[in-house]
Amino acid sequence: MTAVRSQTHEWCFDALGTRWEISTPTPLTDDAAHRVADELDRIDRVWSRFRDDSTVAEIARHGGRHLIASADQPLVDWYRRLYDLTGGAVSPMVGQVLADAGYDAEYSLVPQPVVGSAPRWDDVLSAHTGALEVRRPVLLDVGAAGKGFAVDRVAAIVGEEVDSYVVDGGGDMRIRWPDGPMRVALEHPLDAEKAIGVVELGDGAICASAANRRAWADWHHIVDPRSASPAREVLATWVMASDAMLADGLATALFFTSASTLRSGFDLDDVGFHHVTVRRNGTVEHTDVPGLELFL
Repeated sequence: MTAVRSQTHEWCFDALGTRWEISTPTPLTDDAAHRVADELDRIDRVWSRFRDDSTVAEIARHGGRHLIASADQPLVDWYRRLYDLTGGAVSPMVGQVLADAGYDAEYSLVPQPVVGSAPRWDDVLSAHTGALEVRRPVLLDVGAAGKGFAVDRVAAIVGEEVDSYVVDGGGDMRIRWPDGPMRVALEHPLDAEKAIGVVELGDGAICASAANRRAWADWHHIVDPRSASPAREVLATWVMASDAMLADGLATALFFTSASTLRSGFDLDDVGFHHVTVRRNGTVEHTDVPGLELFL
């Protein structure tokens, strides 16, 4: 996704395995920039399954009690809600499934002959408030909502410095632009050089998920942990919500669960969420998204 913006300062860098762009009316202070870098490094050291010194790597080696920082509790709580809403289709227990499928720490992209399903949440975690009480070692993966969570954490730091910003973490965006809504292009899921449409967003988040990203062999990274197979019916989703963690998780959940089910499960906030879903059969489902123009 791309946001159309003008007269801004752009700060670009790589973190958490993706490209980040932070747009502000004026450059951030050195202190704010250091706090952004430190927070992204902290998130990586806790939640990355691609480094052997992370907390996730430790959980994969040893069960027991692993403390959760208060800043990270909303991410874990959101995962439990997603797990329940999708009947286990969105689960942090999917890490070993992805690794066995070839999306491992070495990026081998070579699937194992047999890829098993993920364990059930309650068979592995006996508690998740304040600490993860791990019954037995498990490889966690928080990719379904983790990048959106990181975008929100960065946006909170940036928002202490400036009134207007766009925080773009690999296409997942948190936007606050009081002067008028940004026009955000929706990347074509089959051609990154094209867009299937645009939406408008002045305050909130928009996140996308697509099966063509991180695809190899007969696999891609959006995997149903119950069947240990990639999602097939949906090609791409976009979700607009109050924050990026919600939008990111819902964008993944829409590959497995209807929007009506996700909405009926609980009240997200006063506004709820908007979405666009493109299915492999060519059909497009969407809500009354502000400023939506589709080119299909």
